[in-house]
Formats: sequence, structure tokens, C-alpha cells
Amino acid sequence: MSETTTELPVVVIGAGPAGLAAAAHLLDRDITPLVLEAGPVAGAAVREWAHVRLFSRWGELVDPAAEKLLAPTGWTKPTEDTYPSGGDWAELYLQPLADVLGEQVRYDARVTGVSRSGRDRIVDADREAQPFVVHYENADGREQRVLARAVIDASGTWSTPSPAGGSGLAALGEKAAADHITYRVPDLKDPAVRARYAGKRTAVIGSGASAFTALAYLADLAKSEDGRGTHATWILRRGISGSTFGGGEADQLPARGALGLAAKTAVDGGYADAVTGFRTDTVETTADGRVALVGEDGRRLDPVDEVIVLTGFRPDLSFLGELRLGLDERLQAPVELAPLIDPNQHSCGTVYPHGVNELAHPEKDVYVVGMKSYGRAPTFLAMTGYEQVRSIAAHLAGDHEAAERVELTLPETGVCGGAGLFDEPAAAEETGGGCCGAPAALTIGAVPAPVASGGC
Repeated sequence: MSETTTELPVVVIGAGPAGLAAAAHLLDRDITPLVLEAGPVAGAAVREWAHVRLFSRWGELVDPAAEKLLAPTGWTKPTEDTYPSGGDWAELYLQPLADVLGEQVRYDARVTGVSRSGRDRIVDADREAQPFVVHYENADGREQRVLARAVIDASGTWSTPSPAGGSGLAALGEKAAADHITYRVPDLKDPAVRARYAGKRTAVIGSGASAFTALAYLADLAKSEDGRGTHATWILRRGISGSTFGGGEADQLPARGALGLAAKTAVDGGYADAVTGFRTDTVETTADGRVALVGEDGRRLDPVDEVIVLTGFRPDLSFLGELRLGLDERLQAPVELAPLIDPNQHSCGTVYPHGVNELAHPEKDVYVVGMKSYGRAPTFLAMTGYEQVRSIAAHLAGDHEAAERVELTLPETGVCGGAGLFDEPAAAEETGGGCCGAPAALTIGAVPAPVASGGC
């Protein structure tokens, strides 16, 4: 790039955990960041699950460069071994960090397109010498644009949840039944939301941490005075196996293990029935206004009042359409990263820390980081995102030795990007066990299944 181009800011898309960490690392390298956030505040997506507690501790959720930036302001780091909620993370860390960045964060700035200035994706001539042009819209719909020397997309995947349909497309009738379907873990402490599910039958579709959380929440509602009659139908696309509920008490991350055990307790206690091997094909709205799910194999489940779809998320690549991205055809993650994060082979603890080399694309100086870098893989770790942006900032500053140096050690069992139910930090210390210990017996209702401890 020309000297004029290198004086431009690095545009960071998204003021979430990875995006704000990227800005902090860029400033630490004397590079000017410009963070464009679609929401009105920092961590807008995180705030939408403010009621959910993470099973990562504070010590794993604060980026070192961000902490360095916050320290002179008198900011106090929360106790490292406690577990924040999404709301805590946003209010006690993300917003203060954005406030320190000041005018380098623009809110209500929804990015609509990124390209090379004067070059669409077809044109080769003098391409890398051109700055990037980033188009965005303000809250009132006014179009804006800014030039950049590099682009770091940390916009996440929260806005694009996967549908109920087993084919990856919305099931037939899914859109028509939208009033009965949510794609988020409901906040049952909100009176209006609680009333929606209390005493009702709810289908929960999914097999990850979010589904565990929803099942546990619904079980707690069923045990309460105002929630009598509440019942869940847990729908899994696969069968129940030894790893369905994670490592339990042998998980090196106790809060994560407790989450799986809470879901198991919901089933064992009769608050939820499990339906396995069910891939939703059709969502039927019944004559009485309820919802019935029909599987690809023709099975039709009893009608329910509500459906909670927790089948994962996928990246929104629409505004990157004029850039030359190298993405894995299955995961929609960078091609060099995809083999490291394939959920068929890896848990979050077995993903090797990675940086600029694995995140590079054919389009020079464009990087997709954070949860979005994992495409459709579900096992993201906040610390991994912080290591990603540290490496990229070093590379953009010309410090290639630092960019290629690994500065992160992960726990063996990982700290996935899901959320937990752990409210008592002290209790976390009481659960022991190591990774890959002896198998323990796991009983699902009346059906026994072996489970390998630790989730390795």
C-alpha cells in the first residue's frame, strides 16, 4: 500500500469482545482503529443474552491489551474466578472499554458492504494498492462510507441463528409459525416471557450448551408455584450417546459440567422427554393454534405451545461479497483454520491457538475473527479470539515474529463459547476430576449409556 493508505484507520466491524480487543491491540501498536457497531451500545449482541451466565471465569474473559488500556481509568477487574452473566460482561467490561476508546467507536453504524476502492472482486489490476471502502448505514438509514487500510470483521454470528429444519433451511411452515418460535434462550425472570412458557408444553431443538440451559430453565419453571404443568420435549437430531451431556463432574471446567448435569436432571426428573434421531421437516400450525413438528422420517410429534430452536449460528457473509475470501466449503471458516476446528474432530480444548496465518484470505489485509471466524463450528473460546486479534495487530504493525508466536495456553477441556448456569463460584471448586478419566455410567431416564469423562 501507499504511504497515504497506511495512514488510514483499520476498520473493525463490531464492538463485541473480539472487536474491542482488536481495537485495544491496534492502539497498543500505534495503529488507529475505527470500530463500527450496529447497535446503540457496546456488546449489543451480548446484552441480548444478559440473563445467561457464562461458564467461563472472568479471568478468561478479559483481554490483556484491553486491561492495559483500562487500568489508568481506575477500572477494577472483577474477581478472576467468578462467573459473569452476559449482562455483567457487557456492563462491567465491554462498555467501559468502549468508553475508553471514545470517538474511535461509532454506534448505530451497520456495515452493508466492504470492497476495494474502485475495484470489484473481478478486477486484478493494482488491487492490493487500493484502500478498502466500507459502506455503513446510520440508525436513520443514511448511507456513509469510510476508507480503511485493513478490515477486521468481528461482527459475530448472533444475528443469523440456524433454523429448525434438518436440511439447514427453514422447515416448511417454520416462518408461518414465527409467533410460536424463538431462536434464543428465553429469559424466564422476565414476567412477560415467563408467562409465555409457564404451564405450557415447549419443544427445545438442539444438543449444545444453549439447549442444556433452556432445558434447565424450563425444569426450574416447572418446579415453581406459577409454573406447574410446564413440560419440555427435547428434540435431538442424533441419538443420545455417552457425550450427550458432556463430562459431568469430571469436566475440568466445573460450570460447564454442571450445565450438562442440570439438563440430565431435567430429563431424569420427568420435566423433559427426549426425542432422538428427529430431523424437523415441517412445522404445522394446528386448528387450536398450537404447533406440531413433523420429521423427515414421517414421525409427527404431539402438538406443543412453543418451540425454542437452538441449532447453532452461521456467519452473515452478505456484506463481504465483493471481497476474495478463502472459506472452507463446509464450515464457512478460513480454509487454513477449518481443519483445526472441525467439530467432528475437536472440542474447544483441542483447538490449537492460531493467528494471522490461519486467518488470512486471498484478499490481503482482510480478517474475520472471533465467533464468526469459526463459521458454523460451535466450540468458540473468548481467549482464542483475543489471541487472534493480538496476532493480527502485530502483523499489521510489521512485527511478524510476534504475529507468529503463540501466546496462549488453553485448558485441556477448553472453555467453549456457550453459557452456563453456575451461580455459586465456590461450588465450582468442589467438583474435581481430570480429563479423559475412567468412563462413568450415565442414565438417561431409564436408558443407561456410557459416557467418557472430561469431554476429551
